Amino acid sequence: MTKSAIEIKGISKKYRLGVTGRKTLQDEIRYWWYKVKGKDPRQFMMNVVETGLGTDKERLPNGSEFWALKDISLTVNQGEVVGIIGRNGAGKSTLLKILSRITEPTSGEAFIDGRVGSLLEVGTGFHPELTGRENIYLNGAILGMKRSEITSKFDDIVEFAEIDKFIDTPVKRYSSGMYVRLAFAVAAHLESEILLVDEVLAVGDAAFQRKCLGKMGEVATEGRTILFVSHNMGAINQLCKRCILLDRGHLIKDDTTDTVISSYAKESVHYDEKADRKWERKGSGKVRILSISLLDENNHACNTYRMGQVMKIKLLGDAIEPDIDFTLAIQIVTLTDIPVLYLNNPLNIFRTSLKKDFRIEINIPDLPLMPGSYFLHIWVGRVRRELFDYVKYIASFDILQGKKVRLPLRTNYQLGLVYLELSATQLK
Repeated sequence: MTKSAIEIKGISKKYRLGVTGRKTLQDEIRYWWYKVKGKDPRQFMMNVVETGLGTDKERLPNGSEFWALKDISLTVNQGEVVGIIGRNGAGKSTLLKILSRITEPTSGEAFIDGRVGSLLEVGTGFHPELTGRENIYLNGAILGMKRSEITSKFDDIVEFAEIDKFIDTPVKRYSSGMYVRLAFAVAAHLESEILLVDEVLAVGDAAFQRKCLGKMGEVATEGRTILFVSHNMGAINQLCKRCILLDRGHLIKDDTTDTVISSYAKESVHYDEKADRKWERKGSGKVRILSISLLDENNHACNTYRMGQVMKIKLLGDAIEPDIDFTLAIQIVTLTDIPVLYLNNPLNIFRTSLKKDFRIEINIPDLPLMPGSYFLHIWVGRVRRELFDYVKYIASFDILQGKKVRLPLRTNYQLGLVYLELSATQLK
């Protein structure tokens, strides 16, 4: 049986909103006096607000509670690389801080089998007055490593971080990028069985991010367990076979990476033609898209197609006045916003009717896309002259493997995004 590295059982984390605490000696004395008199110390805070005593003069929302995490339970096996995604404030960083023992849960418990290396925030675990060299040894000692073990890894850490000229400089003088380079190098090279990585890689440049992702891939093959929090869906898809979706402190989905990313991306997009203001759009608004319909070859509503199938797109829009000429373009992108196809014909001119509206049908006879989930962006305007409407993520659809196409068992973006039938002749 596979041994578990992390077991989380019913973990919840609660914060009190508005209670700002005791900031002055006067506040401390008053707080102590309330306790001596046998009064509820929480009433002290309300009196501070009502009377303006001390420094806490802000109105408190009656000590209202905020649950950053609510009843999270999951198991991560040894050697698994698990991605954690969700909107800002979903509880991702709070979960990693609890597992790193930076903060305590309000309820529940977590069992961790192995030494934990954390890369949560820029500078976490570093002493600003110590040099880079001294911080490397400090982090190794925190993990319980011997000095000789740290020394054997030292050169690799410095080479990876590319800060050899500054290794004996106090880290308080490092830039945020240098902080991250050294912090990641330390976390990845020291002997921790479990690696917790938050969205700090976004601080580094593109070359260093690729380097870090490559190193995390190597670490994963060594059998170490990784929890990876990121808003970069491409990185999550590349590294993780399993993914967890959090929303407002609740665990929404725990499944394969493709399934979870697809669910998250679709829930993040609004489809409401009566409330188009929810769409992500820009432009003058002289001509606007009101609704979109995806159809199959039989004109039936469809959002799941097979490779090579016919796809029809129907658009309904309006304008501020009749007889406005315009062109349109369609862009198809992946869940990670990678452009795949651009459909455009600047010679194809459309015109609004006397009723100041228009209806357009677009026909794609042979979808050449690989299996996966995709979004549509619509552009309406006059080429190089004026943008009327540009709506992003206006619709989504899925592509399944076609009956006539045989792909390898693992069909993901590593195989490519566009499929074309190979035509080749062997020469004599």
